[in-house]
Amino acid sequence: MSASVTRCPGCGSSNIVDDDLYCQAQRVCVDCGSVVSEGVLTDEWTGDTEISYSRTTAVARKPCLNLIKGLQRVKAICRILRVNNEIENHSQTYYTQAYQHEAFIRVSLQKKEVLAGCCVLVSCRLLNWPITMGTISCLLDADPVVVGAVYQEMIKILNIKAPVFIINDVMEAHSQEYKISSLHVPEELAENSRDLTKRAVALVELAADTWIVTGRHPTPIMMASIYLSWQSLKPNKHRLKLTLDKFCQMAKVNKLKPAMKRIAEMKEVLCKLGREIPWVREAVTPDNVMRQVEDILNHRFALLRRALRTHEETLQAESEASGEDSLPEEAASSQVSEHGEQNSNAPTAEECELNAESAQRPRDGDDNPHTEPEGNTGGGESQAPAPNWGKRVLFAPPCVVHPKRRRVERPECKDVTGDEEISDSEIDSYIRTPREAREFALTQKLLSESEKT
Repeated sequence: MSASVTRCPGCGSSNIVDDDLYCQAQRVCVDCGSVVSEGVLTDEWTGDTEISYSRTTAVARKPCLNLIKGLQRVKAICRILRVNNEIENHSQTYYTQAYQHEAFIRVSLQKKEVLAGCCVLVSCRLLNWPITMGTISCLLDADPVVVGAVYQEMIKILNIKAPVFIINDVMEAHSQEYKISSLHVPEELAENSRDLTKRAVALVELAADTWIVTGRHPTPIMMASIYLSWQSLKPNKHRLKLTLDKFCQMAKVNKLKPAMKRIAEMKEVLCKLGREIPWVREAVTPDNVMRQVEDILNHRFALLRRALRTHEETLQAESEASGEDSLPEEAASSQVSEHGEQNSNAPTAEECELNAESAQRPRDGDDNPHTEPEGNTGGGESQAPAPNWGKRVLFAPPCVVHPKRRRVERPECKDVTGDEEISDSEIDSYIRTPREAREFALTQKLLSESEKT
């Protein structure tokens, strides 16, 4: 009831007073004692909005236990990597935003642990800190595929445009993980980190030019380049006889199995380029190619062009020797033009008659080398498989050099319906035991008797 009421609704008296005895002011009728109005804080309405509950008595919401543990994990990863405070703050902010998103609320604890590492990774990339996804996967003891999937999902949800780094940007940080300085190994095996990084980057660039890096994981390639760089900087007998296993044990790093294949592939490329060096008289093999690495890297562009030219000449010589060499298009066009000039004096009618006779004359398939026999135009079984062009070029992507075998679908035999009669000789081929032979003879006897009757 409003404060403007001047009469009591019970007795009609106008003797109404304000009672301020309680915490809230009340208007009471003096004659009958009834309360005319109550709960009015002010005499006049001011038009102010109501005060929300959260501003008066609500308590701030506490973060859940998993969020607190996740932030602690982010902080621990940052301390292990020894990043600055800015990266640590960015990582915690990204983790809080991603954790509160609906895509990461109802997920497993393992995915939330991976999310913490991904937040550190994206913060490092945004602030140009050389950290790879393999390092984060190693710290979390998680599958790199899972880490990559969570990372892509996180940057998509948070709308983060993180820069993509290539192998060269993180090679320096990767080379420092190998403990091969003079403080850790003997002098003949020690190597400076800067020289090692410079040589390794050059080897990775050469591997990229020859398709070795394409579609491959970067960490084994970096390990292979570090190992080959270490051998080629001082190719003495102590380094050349040291295998990758012993090198990793000496450098106190874990060996990666694919690194052995990358080493073999990079040595093969170095041998191909080393054979093109004019002043090298001895045969270049994987055992002695480490002595020529410096010259190969200094002149790699010229050696690449020379190796490609030599390979093309070799292929052309092989094709000429095998009789498979065909005339070039320019030579063929010139021969056609010369043939046209020689026959330009002939009458047009005679040319038409000759063309008509040659068109009506039956041709044998063996006479024309461009026509295929009729037997080979049918199903795919009679046709030879297409040759792998990656085997004929000097450098090709790995997926071309070693392609996956495709399953060949065999055509179904449409002539077989299952209702064909089985001959006695075919049945005899299925009989194996004497019992089956006796039963088969008895069955034949019964059938012959039934036919007679």
